[in-house]
Amino acid sequence: MFHSFKITNTLILLNIVAYIATALFSANLAEIDTRVLVAFGALYGPLVFVYDEWWRLLSAMFLHGGMTHLLMNMFSLYIVGRPTEIYFEKRAFLAIYFFSGLIGAVASLAMHPQSVGVGASGAIFGLFGALAGFFLVHRERIGAQSKLFMKNFGVIIALNVLLGLSIPSIDMSAHIGGLVAGVIGGMMLSYNPRWLLFYSVAMAVILLSTLFYLQGTDASVL
Repeated sequence: MFHSFKITNTLILLNIVAYIATALFSANLAEIDTRVLVAFGALYGPLVFVYDEWWRLLSAMFLHGGMTHLLMNMFSLYIVGRPTEIYFEKRAFLAIYFFSGLIGAVASLAMHPQSVGVGASGAIFGLFGALAGFFLVHRERIGAQSKLFMKNFGVIIALNVLLGLSIPSIDMSAHIGGLVAGVIGGMMLSYNPRWLLFYSVAMAVILLSTLFYLQGTDASVL
C-alpha cells in the first residue's frame, strides 16, 4: 500500500513524525505548546519579516497545533492525495502541493502577520484545486465522473468554509490561497504537462513579489 502512493504516504509520514517530535517537547499529545511550534518553525510574521526567517513558510506546512488538527488534515491528504497522484505526474504533484502551501502561507501572513500559523491545509486545498482543474479541463471527455467530482468538491469546500467561519483558529486565507494556486496548476498541467516549468516560474514570481511587498508594508506594523 505504501508503494502504491509514495508521495502521499511519505508526506503523511513526515507530518506525523513532526507532530510526534513537537508533542514530546510539549509533553502533551493532544495539544502542542505554541512556543514549541514557533521553535520548530511555525509561521510568525515578526520572525519572517524582521529576522528574515523565510524558511518558516515551508516548515510550517509540516506542523500542527493539536491531534484533531493533524487527523483532519492527514485524512484529507489521504483522500485527495491518491487521485492526484493518479492524474498528475510526480513532479507536477510536488510542484502543486508545495507552491499551494507556500502561497497559502503568504496569504496567511498578509491577513494575520501577528498570528502563529501552522498546518498543511493550504497545500491540501491546492490538491483539491488541482483535481478541480483537471476535471474542468477534461469535463467533456469524462462527463459523468467530472460532474460527480465537482458536486463532491463543492460539498467539501462548503463544509470547510462553514468550519472555518465557526472556528476562529482556522485560517481561511491560507485555504483560499492554496486553492487558487492549485486550480491554476491543475488546469495548466492538465492542458499541457510540459507547462510545469512555466507554472513553477509563475508561482515563484508571485510568491517572491508578494513577500517583497509584504515586507515593505508589514515592517512598519510589526
